[in-house]
Amino acid sequence: MATTATASASWEELTLKVKWIGNEYTVRVCADDTVGELKRRICELTNVLPLRQKLLYPKLGSKLNDDSLFLSQLPLNSSLKMTMIGTTEEDLLVDPVESPEILDDLELPKDEAVDIKDMEVNKLKLNRRIHHFKIELQNSCRQGKKLLVLDIDYTLFDHRSTAENPLQLMRPYLHEFLTSVYSEYDIMIWSATSMKWIKVKMEQLGVLDNPNYKITALLDHMTMITVQTSSRGVFDCKPLGLIWAKFPEFYNASNTIMFDDLRRNFVMNPQNGLTIKPFRKAYANRDSDQELVKLTQYLLAIAELDDLSNLEHNNWELFTEDNTKRRRH
Repeated sequence: MATTATASASWEELTLKVKWIGNEYTVRVCADDTVGELKRRICELTNVLPLRQKLLYPKLGSKLNDDSLFLSQLPLNSSLKMTMIGTTEEDLLVDPVESPEILDDLELPKDEAVDIKDMEVNKLKLNRRIHHFKIELQNSCRQGKKLLVLDIDYTLFDHRSTAENPLQLMRPYLHEFLTSVYSEYDIMIWSATSMKWIKVKMEQLGVLDNPNYKITALLDHMTMITVQTSSRGVFDCKPLGLIWAKFPEFYNASNTIMFDDLRRNFVMNPQNGLTIKPFRKAYANRDSDQELVKLTQYLLAIAELDDLSNLEHNNWELFTEDNTKRRRH
């Protein structure tokens, strides 16, 4: 009984008042949410990115600077008002805020990865995402096509190197890759940055108006959820269940694959993720990087299968080699 009561309390909804530049906003969160999740909710209402928010609350001091802290660990009171200091991207004439680079992306133990996607608290977070967010389509979903979900940073683009032209930081063969796989896959872009900068970056690379393929939708950091693990702590991830719930007549676990350089991003859907080799130091590697050429072969080879979730996607190179050998014989 005590465990049930504790679990129930952690899912209890909290209603907080947040003041910003003379306006007051009502923010609803759950006790199991983190400070980072609270900032996402505030961002929904104010358009101030979480990384640009400073939260002030009586007697909490610097605790609200820790995005991984759970709200249940804080003495929050709905009768007290929180103050937010921050500026929207539209009001700033500077480059976007860079998220801290994740250098340590060790794989979760297999049993823990399974537990995370099946935990009730994470399912509830996903359900709240499904309820709160609308995915705006850039182009129509196509019946009978599989779904390819792509990260941006270090997957399609070296976002930390410098260059005179953004095209110099684009991963080699990007347009050829997207053109080829578009015959079999609808394509969505999902990045842990803001929607404004996703659009800016994709426009700079010529992805959004390319005549040879179409992008179905763009998803940003607001659609991610925060999960807690015993071995890796608290982090954000990209739950594909959000897409499947929004477009159930088109996409599901059997016809979806996601590319990301961080395997933690697939923790809610480990069977649908492929960890791509990060594209870093573009100036040194752009003449030798062949990752998208090889992955084109893999995606086209598996497109004929009914169920992609049965594959070990991180063994994709072996699958491609075996498939090539079979065709030769």
